[in-house]
Amino acid sequence: MDVLTPTTLDEALRLKADHPGATPIQGGTDLMVALNFDRERPSEVLNLNEVAELRGYTRESGTLRLGSGLTYSEIEHGELRDVLPALAEASRTVGSPQIRNRGTIGGNLGTASPAGDAVPPLVVEGAEVECASVRGTRRVPVVEFVTGVKRNVLEPDELITAVWVTPSGAPQTFMKVGPRNAMVIAVVSLAVSAGDELRAAIGSASPRPVLVTAPRDESATFAERVADAASPIDDVRGTERYRTHAIRVLTERALKRVLA
Repeated sequence: MDVLTPTTLDEALRLKADHPGATPIQGGTDLMVALNFDRERPSEVLNLNEVAELRGYTRESGTLRLGSGLTYSEIEHGELRDVLPALAEASRTVGSPQIRNRGTIGGNLGTASPAGDAVPPLVVEGAEVECASVRGTRRVPVVEFVTGVKRNVLEPDELITAVWVTPSGAPQTFMKVGPRNAMVIAVVSLAVSAGDELRAAIGSASPRPVLVTAPRDESATFAERVADAASPIDDVRGTERYRTHAIRVLTERALKRVLA
């Protein structure tokens, strides 16, 4: 296995263009597991840890640009927890402190797992993924970026370089259900916000992100609407029936919190 290690974003994009089959790695919290269990064996790995342009976040006219290398710990403990509270809540539920120190928002999106904890909070905020290549840069709404289980719209020569989001300031929350309270993959997860309208995004109960909206005066039926929008499966972590029930209950609890 060859490891390519660029030190600038321009170099990273050139290497990705020259080696479209190279698998990007930053935190490695998903990829290293796959390598250790021999589920993946790429011939080339593109190590992005030395690319400073992918780290941290910036503000531009009220909009946040979250670098793809931004870690869960930085979201959980920094000022982002005040402007993106649902994303901060989701970050606190990810793995252990060691995982949160390494895991990145770009990696979570790139993996495109239905159980990705960062996805529902970003969907309810209308966030967009910045996809870059030597050909240029484009933005794709998070709700459209993930197209199925472990599938996304990235072209072979593209990298996730950032996430753009304009904080709504709306009351919002994130909840998830798992077999235990810590270091657990979600059986179902949910982000809900209550601004000018009710917005909910579900996780781990659909192959791709689902956004449900409704007027605020329809809160009495919103939980049922969210549950109906899900398309869960039976697996070792939960049944379709349980997931549907859990989504309904989580939505009811989340609404009480954001509408209080």
